[in-house]
Amino acid sequence: MPASDLASLLSTRALGRTIHALDEVGSTSDLARSLADAGATHGTLVVAEAQRWGRGRRGRVWVSPPGENLLFSLVLRPAIPLARASELTLVAAVAIAEALGGAGFPAAIRWPNDLLLAGKKVAGILTELAASGEAIRWVVLGVGIDVNSRVFPPGVAEIATSLALFSGQEVARAPLLAAVLGSLESWLARHAREGLGPVRERWLQRSSTIGARVRAEGPEGPVEGLAEAMDEDGALLVRDAAGRLARIVAGDVEPIR
Repeated sequence: MPASDLASLLSTRALGRTIHALDEVGSTSDLARSLADAGATHGTLVVAEAQRWGRGRRGRVWVSPPGENLLFSLVLRPAIPLARASELTLVAAVAIAEALGGAGFPAAIRWPNDLLLAGKKVAGILTELAASGEAIRWVVLGVGIDVNSRVFPPGVAEIATSLALFSGQEVARAPLLAAVLGSLESWLARHAREGLGPVRERWLQRSSTIGARVRAEGPEGPVEGLAEAMDEDGALLVRDAAGRLARIVAGDVEPIR
């Protein structure tokens, strides 16, 4: 995707105003981290047609055919305490879901970092950061959205989809990325002004997790039970069969079929 194609569509003040657009890269997030360490400004965007070793949570490999999907990472320099950094994944999930919804794709959010269409994963978010003491130096927000993929590897086709598969037609990537960046900038600003409350409210409206039976890694080991709520700090509350309530702060949460 040429940088000029995106720049002409942007409505943002900062996000995407500096663009590193590449045909291929090892990982957009690896490059964004290097740029952040070198002083890249808030909103610097790294976008690639293909990645050699894109990754998700727990180091999982994410493969995408060249030129089909959106693979990008952003350098963020949020003015929030380090203790609240995990909230940014929730902000990003809401912002991307809102952008997809505005484009006609009713995305749901699976705690904490996946977006679903018709129950299948269509996008994922990976948040990494560097801190100095209690201050955030930078955050790199990596995003992969399956836009025009129509064939997935064995074992993935059952759990993944794309916007093109959902709609039956090819989707223009540059306008979609511009919409995502606009939504994200708006939600980041609201989060900075008002805290997690409005984000949490919108997240709950779009959640596929609340009310579902899930398996999660709790502070005292694996937990299976009903996902009842998200608390005011963004943790997922899961009640097990014995009635105990576990507070899940990080880690994978899988639905129990």
